[in-house]
Amino acid sequence: MQLRIFTEPQQGASYDDLLAVAQATERLGFDAFFRSDHFLKMGSVSGLPGPTDAWTTLAGLARETSRIRLGTLVTSATFRHPGVLAIQVAQVDQMSGGRVELGLGAGWYAKEHAAYGIPFPEKRFGLLEEQFAVVTGLWNTPDGSTFSFDGAHYTVSESPGLPKPVQQPIPLIVGGNGPRRTPALAAKYAAEYNSSFPAKSDIAERFGVVRKACEDAGRDPDSLVYSVALVACVGADEAEFARRAAAIGRDPSEVRQHGLAGTPQEVVDGINAIRELGGGRIYLQILDLSDLDHLELIAAEVAPHVAG
Repeated sequence: MQLRIFTEPQQGASYDDLLAVAQATERLGFDAFFRSDHFLKMGSVSGLPGPTDAWTTLAGLARETSRIRLGTLVTSATFRHPGVLAIQVAQVDQMSGGRVELGLGAGWYAKEHAAYGIPFPEKRFGLLEEQFAVVTGLWNTPDGSTFSFDGAHYTVSESPGLPKPVQQPIPLIVGGNGPRRTPALAAKYAAEYNSSFPAKSDIAERFGVVRKACEDAGRDPDSLVYSVALVACVGADEAEFARRAAAIGRDPSEVRQHGLAGTPQEVVDGINAIRELGGGRIYLQILDLSDLDHLELIAAEVAPHVAG
């Protein structure tokens, strides 16, 4: 089971905060550092000092880390034109020596679009489908050839498809809970299907729907990585766990129910249960970015018991 650290910087984090977590992620042996792609806080937190841009952040981290994978869970299709996104991601992949992964979704947070003047169409899945087609088309166009695309939302005319990423292909992550279109999109484009913050009782069904979509598309379901993102809150004992739950504004019983939370053994058991359902990767949502001791505890008391 691969453990990845997943952050939500819109809740309040500077680049330096993210750098400290990313470098701890690398030092402690976790597989990857991922971040959300949002421009507005959620809930009652202050959100200070304000948002950081996902791909600007990852470009910086590409030069200040050397091993861990870097990516978004997930970039919103409403934020960037696909040609610009293809260039940004390819450049960060070059800057990192081939360590980037792209999670791409349709976007959902209408309030942040209004706050920053970003259009938020009522129907967005068509945008997402065409973004996957354009981004992969640009990256896969052979040198010396051009790429064109004529869709309902985007038109690309004789693009050289440059620059190229180091990785061929860059791993793409498709996430979502839709019963039909999202699984089909994952089967067509993704290296990984992610279910973010599911009810634990729903994980098996969500994985199963995607596996069926792969079979329907003539793809081996085992060629896809199946992952979940869940909040992590771990304490060496009950008192430390309760303190960490309070620091992120969560009730201990609630976060135990919905996340990977409690003592290290409880979290090990929770991760192994997801492994039994076919999960191969878990994104641990870390909400208190100042508590690097939390990462130390997970690395020392959880990770060794779920590796392999």
